[in-house]
Amino acid sequence: MCHHCVMESVKAGMLSRRSFFKGTIAAAGAAALATALPSRPLFAAEAPKKAEDLTHEIWEQFPTYFGGQQLFIDQKFSHAKDTFNLNEWRISEHTGTHIDAPLHFTADGKSVAELPVEDLIAPLVVIDIRAKAAENPDAQLTPDDIKAWTSANGDLPEGAVVALLSGWGDHVATEKFRNVGDDGKTMHFPGFHVETAQLLIEQPSIKAIAVDTLSLDHGPSPDFIVHNTWLPSGRYGIEGVANLDKVPVKGATIVVGAPKIKGATGGPARIFALV
Repeated sequence: MCHHCVMESVKAGMLSRRSFFKGTIAAAGAAALATALPSRPLFAAEAPKKAEDLTHEIWEQFPTYFGGQQLFIDQKFSHAKDTFNLNEWRISEHTGTHIDAPLHFTADGKSVAELPVEDLIAPLVVIDIRAKAAENPDAQLTPDDIKAWTSANGDLPEGAVVALLSGWGDHVATEKFRNVGDDGKTMHFPGFHVETAQLLIEQPSIKAIAVDTLSLDHGPSPDFIVHNTWLPSGRYGIEGVANLDKVPVKGATIVVGAPKIKGATGGPARIFALV
């Protein structure tokens, strides 16, 4: 056989084997993905066309629930001196846009690292109570608000994250985000009503509740009743969500970038919506 013919024969064999292995790997990958993913669709509706950032940028004086500074940044290396930059952080788990894991209000609930990855991608439901919150900063998302949403949009999607849109994210760089009253200690901002938390607990597939304020509970809550009701059910919460007004009330998919820190009761998260 001529040299050229031998080379062509070898190349044909290599291409044939390459095609075989490519097809085999693709088939195996598809099978593994099908096994790993839940049976319900990954996206809330059709394939997304854009992403919307739902995360506030954190800075050292970002407003906090207890009022004190919760982020400290210490520069250890600088580009001018060391040819590279490196900072060391000290940060509270519950700073900025962040997750409340079940462990936050239980003795032995799941830490943020133990949240199943399939619970971090979900259909996003946005319930708009801005009109109510504009009249009363202590407004709460009630079962009637859930009923109004379902009357207009149908049943809550299976496996949803239910988010409260109060408009409070507009105040994040001002004192109104904490909105301390005349007594110098009581805060006034919207949150979930405990009866709403109880209603959503009765729907086992609901994964999380979220707020655009400092707390799942409304500002004047004396006992963290929503935290104490929701988190022990094994679900998580998200606080300080940004830009909920830029996503539809239904049809988006939320992606929660939870930090995987062993034993953490929560943690700052990069959260976005696929629309």
